[in-house]
Amino acid sequence: MQIIRELINEILEKLSLESVEHSVSHPKEESHGDYSSNVAMILAKKVGKNPRELAQQIVEEINKVTNLVKIIEKVEVAGPGFINFYLKSEFLVGEAKKALKHGYGKNNRLNSQQTYVEFTDPNPFKEFHIGHLMSNAIGEALCRIFEANGAMVKRANYQGDIGLHVAKSIWGWQKLGVDFKGSTLKEKIAYLGQAYAHGAGEYETDETAKGEMNLLNAVIYKRSDAEINQLYDLGRSLSLEYFETIYQRLGTKFEEYFFESEEGPKGLKVVEEGLKKGVLEIGESGSVVFKGEQYGLHTRVFRNKLGLPTYEAKELALPRSKYERWAYDKSFIVTANEIDEYFKVLLKVLSFLSPELGDKTTHLSHGVMKLTTGKMSSRSGKVVTGEGLLNELQEVVLNKMSERSFDSTQDKDMIADQVAVGALKYTVLKQALGGDIVYDPIKMTNMDGDTGPYIQYTYARAKSILAKFATLLEGEKLQGYEPCNLEELGIMRWIARYPEVIAEAGAKFAPHLVAGYIYELATRFNSFYNGNKIGDDPRRLALTQMVANVLSSGLGVLGIQAPEKM
Repeated sequence: MQIIRELINEILEKLSLESVEHSVSHPKEESHGDYSSNVAMILAKKVGKNPRELAQQIVEEINKVTNLVKIIEKVEVAGPGFINFYLKSEFLVGEAKKALKHGYGKNNRLNSQQTYVEFTDPNPFKEFHIGHLMSNAIGEALCRIFEANGAMVKRANYQGDIGLHVAKSIWGWQKLGVDFKGSTLKEKIAYLGQAYAHGAGEYETDETAKGEMNLLNAVIYKRSDAEINQLYDLGRSLSLEYFETIYQRLGTKFEEYFFESEEGPKGLKVVEEGLKKGVLEIGESGSVVFKGEQYGLHTRVFRNKLGLPTYEAKELALPRSKYERWAYDKSFIVTANEIDEYFKVLLKVLSFLSPELGDKTTHLSHGVMKLTTGKMSSRSGKVVTGEGLLNELQEVVLNKMSERSFDSTQDKDMIADQVAVGALKYTVLKQALGGDIVYDPIKMTNMDGDTGPYIQYTYARAKSILAKFATLLEGEKLQGYEPCNLEELGIMRWIARYPEVIAEAGAKFAPHLVAGYIYELATRFNSFYNGNKIGDDPRRLALTQMVANVLSSGLGVLGIQAPEKM
């Protein structure tokens, strides 16, 4: 695509035409070419020419460029003035051959850019819920996409280990009199969830209890009570230990952890700085606020009337803490879109107090996962935990596996879990960021259609074919071969696009582009497999190897494991 774009710009310069912003894309119908540009239609308005005539003039000049003879089969004008480019099959085969080697699709576009991606962010004393699963799936995929584009990435996890939710949990813990003796880690975490739900419920309905929890919040922050400190330290430790088991299951390993307890004191200093600079001001009852209405935003509190830093103050200090640990070029924060307005205020204040860090920081928001009964929260006590959802998906997969023929030597539970996690991640990642999704365990685990398991199964099928003829796959087996039918050429044409997809996904923060790409590749290969004999044909085996490599790479970029047997 870049070659085509550069070629067009070169021709415009030759014709003494103005360089304009135009699109170079793949036509929806492959019979219309490999690339199409609307440059003539954009430029025609500026120079007062007929777009088709201008397009024809550009095409005539392109045909004079002799060094393109090995790449471009033909260039033609279509419709109201589109310029369509058809690539030579030999060129497509040559590009596709690169997929036989490890690392195909990667580039160095981001040139070792130091990039933080903060995501997941579960809070100790509360259960790991389905919203954290969405954040993790998206954040991990973005990390891998950035890495595939040459960035140096650190995964960051920012966790609320102090705050009113902790006070609610410890208050509920004391009132319920929970005894952890003899309990497993998962049982202890469930107890903490019950304690939080109890405290949260009483906070909303009992003014006396509410006052007690507000005071307890200050005690926890100041660490002024030995008994409370003991409960706090135990609960925090258990939560963090449990979260690590979920991260491992999801395939994420964080390089950096940040905590509200560490950012609180720093946040108070930043608040004082904001007061001195006139960015923040004293509000009602002595609180410190940012009045955002003049910027089309809303007012938020950064220090409450008790003198404690709010979540906003702590988060305002976080970019500086991140930069002190690692001088990043870019910092991305992945959260649900429910707090978009909050982040608009936060980043506006950051732009005033630390403009250099504000320029480096981007908030990326996503939708929420809804159940058939609607969204659920831990406040109601009916929380749907992340682990519970994954376990349910695994059970659905195991039931489906029992209906099919599987290799009995394989660890069914392990494969079922890989498929379950893949089903969840693919469902989240196959749509553009921002949209909500509905949790449907039967639909998302289907082995057919636009699902993670379908792509995983296609990969396993390809690997099974290759395992039968492993001795025929030494070296590059495409040398001297030409595609013998349009289906083979169609697969190679699609494989040749993979590097572009990785680059575009990185530029647009768009994992769904990778998801859509590998689904189409899997569909093309399955159609080919069902209509053609692969057998011991070295060319077709090499084609199968390329498909397997790209599917494995694409799934990996999305953070989805690719089982070799299913």
